[in-house]
Amino acid sequence: MAGQGRIDAFFLGGGQIDGQANINLVGTGSYPETDVRWSGSFGSAYLYYLVPNVILFREEHSPRVLVPKVDFISAPGISPPEHHRVGGPKCLITGKAEFSFDPSAGRFTLVSVHPGYTLQDILDSTGFDFDYAEDVPMSVEPDDQTLSLIRGPVADQIRGLYPVFADKVFG
Repeated sequence: MAGQGRIDAFFLGGGQIDGQANINLVGTGSYPETDVRWSGSFGSAYLYYLVPNVILFREEHSPRVLVPKVDFISAPGISPPEHHRVGGPKCLITGKAEFSFDPSAGRFTLVSVHPGYTLQDILDSTGFDFDYAEDVPMSVEPDDQTLSLIRGPVADQIRGLYPVFADKVFG
């Protein structure tokens, strides 16, 4: 479906994500003798190239995850101009902030900070450099109607497929 242009958005996480939006799904340390081993890349690089709107996500926002340079590139965030690429990262969402990604600059820009955190928290817990405005806004919290939808029909559908996850998230 991705090769036919039938997927508009794709969510991709990683064990490590760096400032150029490179993703590591293999492990940490020197490959192939990694200190930590994850599930592997599978189709992530393929989808990263073909899906126009890739949303990177990772709940943990720490220098352990958001690193200066990934130990292994499973899926590259940017490509040389001569490589045909219709897809790529648009943003990064973490438990603390939202970033946008500019492929021409090969850098993230801080868009907003989630309630309960400050710009300094984000600077201290991000292992790579990023751009930010002098006055970074707070992330908008969902309104009552959106929360009701998430906690109602969406939660019910998720509970049917992933009951343990749903119990953990929705109670």
